[in-house]
Amino acid sequence: MSATESKTRRIPILYVILSVLLVISIFPMYFYSTQVEAINRDRLKTNEMLLQNTVTRSLADDLSQHEQSLRMMLANLSSAIQVASGGDIGDKNIETPELRALLENFVSSSDEIAYATLLNSEAKGISAGRIAPDAFMQRELERAYAAARDGRVYNGQALAIGEGKSARTVFLVSAPVMYDQRFLGMIASVVDLQFLIRRLREVNDGGLIPYVVDAQGRLVATAGQEYATGQDMKNLEIVRNFVQAGNKAQLAATKEFTVNNGKESTRMLGTYSPVTSLDWAVVVQKPQSQAYRGVFEMQRTARLLALLAVLLSIGVSIFAARRITNPLAALTEFSSAIARGDFSQRIHLRSRTEIGDLADTFNTMSHELERFIEDLKRAAEENRALFMGSIQMLAGAVDEKDPYTRGHSDRVTRYSLLIAKEMNLPASFMEILQISAQLHDVGKIGIEDHILKKPGALTAEEFEVMKTHTTKGANILRPVTQLAEMLPGIELHHEALDGRGYPYGLEGDQIPLLARVIAVADTFDALTTNRPYQQAHTPEQALTIVKNLAGKRLDPDCVAALLAVYARGEIRIQRFVIRRPVVNAAAAAPVATGGPASVVPPALPATPASPDTSELERTRV
Repeated sequence: MSATESKTRRIPILYVILSVLLVISIFPMYFYSTQVEAINRDRLKTNEMLLQNTVTRSLADDLSQHEQSLRMMLANLSSAIQVASGGDIGDKNIETPELRALLENFVSSSDEIAYATLLNSEAKGISAGRIAPDAFMQRELERAYAAARDGRVYNGQALAIGEGKSARTVFLVSAPVMYDQRFLGMIASVVDLQFLIRRLREVNDGGLIPYVVDAQGRLVATAGQEYATGQDMKNLEIVRNFVQAGNKAQLAATKEFTVNNGKESTRMLGTYSPVTSLDWAVVVQKPQSQAYRGVFEMQRTARLLALLAVLLSIGVSIFAARRITNPLAALTEFSSAIARGDFSQRIHLRSRTEIGDLADTFNTMSHELERFIEDLKRAAEENRALFMGSIQMLAGAVDEKDPYTRGHSDRVTRYSLLIAKEMNLPASFMEILQISAQLHDVGKIGIEDHILKKPGALTAEEFEVMKTHTTKGANILRPVTQLAEMLPGIELHHEALDGRGYPYGLEGDQIPLLARVIAVADTFDALTTNRPYQQAHTPEQALTIVKNLAGKRLDPDCVAALLAVYARGEIRIQRFVIRRPVVNAAAAAPVATGGPASVVPPALPATPASPDTSELERTRV
C-alpha cells in the first residue's frame, strides 16, 4: 500500500472527536462551567487585590512611621548636641564625655539602632553601637557625609552584615547638624531591619510572599532565604513596573504577571505599595493557583458532575476513546523524551487518523533535530578548539620573544589550574582562569626588547617600564568583550596582599581571586626558571620562598593549594640548559619546563641563594 493510499483511507480525527463529545454533551457543560468560573474568578480577584492592597499599605505605612520616628530622634539628638557643645563640635569638643554620652544613649534608646556616629566638619568624630562598619558601610557613610555637606538627609542602600545567626540587614539614615545656617557635621545611624523582617514573616505565614525593594529594584528585605539582600529583582514584572514609574509611583498597583523558574513558569497576582519617604516599595505576591483556589475547587466539582453524566453514555464510545487516547499517550511520552533532549526516540503508531500523520511528522522532526544538535555540538567544539588555539598562539608569541620565557605561559596556566582544582573552585571559574593565565603576560608584547631581554637586573626606570606590561595587556584585550572576565587576572596578577604590588597597589580582598591564583603560579614558575639575571631555584627552595610570602604578597589559600599539589607529585619540573651566552655562570641555571631533561654543567652552583622579598619584587615574571 502506498503512502498516498494510506493517507486517503485514514479517518479524520475531527469526526471521531465530534461524534463522541456531541453525544455526551460536553460543549454545554463546558460553556456553563466557564461562565460560572469567570463570574467567581472576578469576585475572588477583587477580594485578593483588596487583601494585598491592605497588607502592602499597612507595611508601607509602618515603614514610613519608623523612618519618621528615626528622623525625629535624629533631630532631637542634633538639638541636644548643639546645646551640649555650644554650637562647636570641632577637634577640641568632638570627643567630650557629654557628646559621647548623648550618642551612646541614642543607640541604647532603641533595639533598631545598631550603630551611630557623629562627624564634625573635618570628618572627625565619635561612634557607638553593637556593630563595626565594614567596607560597604564605610562607603555609605562617605555618601551620607557628602549629602550632609550639601545640607541633605540621606537614606542608604540596604546591606547585609554578619554571617549565620548573627546576620542582619541594615541601612543607613543620616542628617546634617546645622547651627545658624552653618554646617557643623553629620549624625548617621545604622538601622537594623529585623523589625521589618518579622513583619514580612507574619505576612508570609498568612500565605502571601512579601518583600521590599528600593528605587533601583534591589532587594531590601524578605521573609525567606530564596533571595539575597541587594539582589536585582527587576526580572519580576511587578518590580520593573515600580522602578519604571519612579517618582510617579505614589499609589498601590496590582497586576498579574509570570515568574519563570528555569523551564517552569508560575502565574502570579501581586501588589506593590510605595514608601515615598524611603523610595522603597512593599511588594506581595501569590500564585494564582492559590489566589483563585475557590474557582478551581468549584471547577473540579463541576467537572466531577459532568464526568458522572458522561459515564452514563460513555459505553458506546469506549472503543473510539481508546483508539484516540492510546496514540495520544504514546505521542505525549515521545514529546516528553524530546523535551528532555533525547532525540533518538522514535514513535511507532498504527493509526489511520491524523495522529498517524502526526507520528510520522514527529519522527521526521526528531531525526532532523538529532542531526542538527550533533552539528551544533561539533561546531561548538571546533570553535572552542580554534579559540583556545588562538589564545595559545598569542601567548606563545609573547614567550618566544625571549628563549628564557619559552613555555612560561603554558606552565603558569598548568600550575594555576592545579591550584584552582585543589581549592575546589567551580568549572566556570576554571575556564576563565585558563584563558586569563595563558594571556597574563600578553602585555610584554609592547615592552621594548632591550628591557625585556636585558641580561641583568633592571634599573628603576626600566623596571617602571616593565611594570606597564600588566596594564598594556589589559588594554590590548579590553576591546574584546568576550574576554572581559579574564582582564583582572591579566591586569592585577602582580598586585600584593600587603599593598606593595602594581599597577594599583591593591590590598587583601581588593585583589580578585583570579589574580591571586595566577600570582602564586607565576611566582613559582619565575623562581624555578633560569633567567639571565637570576639562577633557577630548586622546586623545594622555590616552595619555601613562596610559603614565606604567604599572607604578605601571596594569598595563603592559594599557596597552601600549591604546596598540596606539589606534595602529591602532580607538579614535576624537568630541566634543560639554554645554549646561549650569559652574563655570569649563575645565570645559566635550570629552567622549569616540560621539555626533555639534560645534564646541568658542573660550573653551576648546587644551591642558589634564596632572594629576599625586595629582590623578588623586581623579578620579571
